[in-house]
Amino acid sequence: MSLKLYYDLMSQPSRAVYILLKKSNINFEPKYVDLRKGVHYTDEYSNNINRFKKVPVIDHNGFILTESVAIIRYLGRENLLPEALFPRADKVLNTRLDEFLEWQHLGLRAPLAMYFRVVMFSPDSEKIPSYQKRMETALDEFSTLWLGRGNQYILGDTVTVADLLAACEVEQPRMTGYDCTANYPVIREWMDRVRTYFNPHYAEASTIVEKIAAKRVPMKKPTAKL
Repeated sequence: MSLKLYYDLMSQPSRAVYILLKKSNINFEPKYVDLRKGVHYTDEYSNNINRFKKVPVIDHNGFILTESVAIIRYLGRENLLPEALFPRADKVLNTRLDEFLEWQHLGLRAPLAMYFRVVMFSPDSEKIPSYQKRMETALDEFSTLWLGRGNQYILGDTVTVADLLAACEVEQPRMTGYDCTANYPVIREWMDRVRTYFNPHYAEASTIVEKIAAKRVPMKKPTAKL
């Protein structure tokens, strides 16, 4: 099997796919795409790898696929992922996984990613408070509607790819000085479990996050939430 992964670990979906491949013991050829240098905007990349000019991308025996969720579903259907991480036999659990994967696009990823982008690239923007409010609303919903039901992980008491995708999104705002776990004990405890399960690969993929986060001044913490 020939599998190439085009990625940049600054990208939260890239980190998720990278960690997933490592944890699943899938051999792959890493193809680093430097987003900060705009490599994804070059003609070579957009014409031959990803017409959407994004990461991650996989090339599996000549079949090129974009979009992290599509990649994860493809790897799962090809039986390349462990059953525990990508449930196939349990149809109900598989459908619940689909439910979360659909929800997280707008329910979690969009508000957290937009906050990150605005703070990182437009730090003087007057819109930052409104983006922060949207992000915290998303964290409220994630904490209560997905994690606040007595379950250890998103889909129950077993870790799945849903947890990995979500964890990588929750990490992203740390690079702006905002720790999404600081005011949400439920999210913080869940994150600890997810990191532990996917380590050492999680720590390896998060090195860039840790370096940038260490240079940022932490934001003032509001009152802790459940």
